[in-house]
Amino acid sequence: MPLFIQHTARVLGYVLIGFFALIALYFVAALVLSRIPVAKATPDAPTDVTVYLHTNGVHTDIVLPIRNSQIDWSQSLPIANIPSQDSTMRYIAFGWGDKGFYLDTPTWADLKFSTAFVAAFWLGSAAMHTTYFHSMTPGPNTIPLQLSRAEYAQLIAYIQRSFALNAAGQVQHIQGHSYGRDDAFYEAHRVYSFLYTCNTWTNNALKASGQKACLWTPSDKGIFHLYGR
Repeated sequence: MPLFIQHTARVLGYVLIGFFALIALYFVAALVLSRIPVAKATPDAPTDVTVYLHTNGVHTDIVLPIRNSQIDWSQSLPIANIPSQDSTMRYIAFGWGDKGFYLDTPTWADLKFSTAFVAAFWLGSAAMHTTYFHSMTPGPNTIPLQLSRAEYAQLIAYIQRSFALNAAGQVQHIQGHSYGRDDAFYEAHRVYSFLYTCNTWTNNALKASGQKACLWTPSDKGIFHLYGR
């Protein structure tokens, strides 16, 4: 075998070994760091607001009351932006993620390699996904959390900072896109990657509001394991 071919094969072999080693390191880091808890900042904080952690098995949302004495989300996120325009909704779920993935992949059957590649390697942009509910029922996929007014104010501020506003300081509705009759998309800050995922965003929301959270996690499994699910 010519020396050039041998050298090329050796280099490709090293590249493949390095690639699979990085993948293994990523999954080990995800497992270990997601098991390291960041404790609730104020364990004895009063209970003023109930919010929820919710997962569809892959992606997590944080679910809040649409309105209370601290904020009325319908003022900045009008019910008119969802196809049903159902004004009897009581809860709003917030999820952050890659814009292309959100808009082009309504189901896993629609997932394309190009969409996943762009999302994983800092090549896309972000969107906020809001979903409305009449009620929330605690269960394996839905965990209630009790926040104080101060903690809830911190959570509100974190979510508000995630929206990319226009020159007038208003959220930017992505019109013509929804998964059903009760959801809407908006432009958002940051860029999705395999290091900062939709679940990392949710985990950081917990940290921002002083709640129990993972040191770092890219998946919903880390968060829900922390809460005994």
